Amino acid sequence: MGTRLRSTRLQKRGAARQADRGEAGVIRIAAVQMASGPRVDANLKEAARLIEMAAELGARLVALPEYFGIMGIKDTDKVAVREEFGSGQIQDFLSATARALGIWIVGGSVPLVASSRDKVLNTSLVYDERGNCVARYDKIHLFGFEMGQEKYSEERTIEHGKKVVAFDSPFGRIGLSICYDLRFPELYRAMGEVDLILVPSAFTETTGKAHWETLIRARAIENLAYVLAPAQGGYHVNGRETHGDSMIVDPWGVVLDRLPRGSGVVVAGMNRTHIQRLRQSLPALQHRTLR
Repeated sequence: MGTRLRSTRLQKRGAARQADRGEAGVIRIAAVQMASGPRVDANLKEAARLIEMAAELGARLVALPEYFGIMGIKDTDKVAVREEFGSGQIQDFLSATARALGIWIVGGSVPLVASSRDKVLNTSLVYDERGNCVARYDKIHLFGFEMGQEKYSEERTIEHGKKVVAFDSPFGRIGLSICYDLRFPELYRAMGEVDLILVPSAFTETTGKAHWETLIRARAIENLAYVLAPAQGGYHVNGRETHGDSMIVDPWGVVLDRLPRGSGVVVAGMNRTHIQRLRQSLPALQHRTLR
């Protein structure tokens, strides 16, 4: 059924939410869900289609999932297409698309050159509406998992990032994280007070089914911040199954929009006044005693 029906549903949903576009302080944000494969050019073509769909629905900030540019047959495939920071096919695509559509785009993760020749930095890059890269975050926590026939070890092909990243934007203060980072709440505390948390991901079906929604909503609630979580969702050419369930969650833990499986977008309004009111009513961030 897929794309056409999902597109129609999204258009109807967008029309039904016209009110939040006009409400003072509300900005529409979007998460893209994909099931990326081993061909970078094909993945970028699909990403472009979905970003345009989100922009048509009024989104001013659109975030892509982790590994949106490549989910290789082998883990080392991403090393073969890694890019120098500031140039390369994937980065050029993100910059040009942001500039052409006049929106902010978050490239969930891009494989960048690392200090080791056989590894990459798994990096989230943020582009403003002029196509300028305004923020960079190298994934700090690397996924390791072994259960039954499933086994993952990101440290074999990815180099740890070292720096916590939060920055100011027209949408408020944004904190960057990627996938497995979600399990480490101390990372988000280290960001300080942020209005929006980004969690582009490629959760496995096993771990996602058990923990994804709980973790996403917990990070929103404990930080009294919006969480924008674009995800890989479906079956991949390499045999991997990712959980999907891309979602946008408000600071009270309410899921504003979600897409369980398949390619598509989720869109919702982000209201900074809502954040301020909740933080005044429940000043938990001010009540912290352990630092």
